[in-house]
Amino acid sequence: MGQSDAGRAAAKDSASRTHAGAEQSTRARVARLIMENGPVTAAALGTTLGLTPAAVRRHLDHLLKDGMIQTRVARVYGNRGRGRPAKMFAITDAGRSAFEHAYDDLATSALRFLAERAGPEAVAEFARRQVAELERRYQPVVASAPLADRVRVLAEALSVDGYAASASAGAGLAAGEQLCQHHCPVAHVAAEYPQLCEAETEAFARLLGTPVQRLATIAHGDGICTTHVTAPSLRDGAASTRGRRIAASSSATARTTTARNVTTDNTATEVGGLSA
Repeated sequence: MGQSDAGRAAAKDSASRTHAGAEQSTRARVARLIMENGPVTAAALGTTLGLTPAAVRRHLDHLLKDGMIQTRVARVYGNRGRGRPAKMFAITDAGRSAFEHAYDDLATSALRFLAERAGPEAVAEFARRQVAELERRYQPVVASAPLADRVRVLAEALSVDGYAASASAGAGLAAGEQLCQHHCPVAHVAAEYPQLCEAETEAFARLLGTPVQRLATIAHGDGICTTHVTAPSLRDGAASTRGRRIAASSSATARTTTARNVTTDNTATEVGGLSA
């Protein structure tokens, strides 16, 4: 192969790689649009992205083959004109996971930058602010539930946000309950920055009004995030015990103080008598 032939081959290879990169980028935009806007039609995708019907179909076929999206038939209300129902395209769990990992990488890099510039306490403050929004939304729902149902209600609220949570009672009424999260959207990030798990655990304690303890986390390699919730009876018993100890201590202090005051008063009287 001559030098000119080699140059043409190299240029062709470079153009091929550029085209492939552009195709991947556009395909990712199609998948992201489907994920962010819910089930959409090919026509809507083409209009939003400025693609021809043929180009949209090519990208959709690739995404369907890779299991990133799936097809659905549009739900029809009332009378519909003649013709086939519109085909909708929706993201799959595999497609969503692919984007979550990409977000994880970006989030981890951002937190690493924050830790380097402002220190670990800045990461902890960021984690608390992130969890505060969830806590704000959950608080009215959990607070309005009967005391015995609050862990279950919290699990249901977490499940709506994608945590696949459940609640189970321990052995015996006084053993407390376990709050289990079978999915963690930020597991990869929390593996490097446990402040995220710590902030979430603190929020659970405030929401449930009782001490909690994290027993296992997906971020640390466990299959489930498990949080032990202290039974209210144990919480109240511990508070009562602490109250009795404080009261006893205060009473003892008061008796000691009174005794000292009596001694001081007697001494002052005697001194006053001697002075007189």
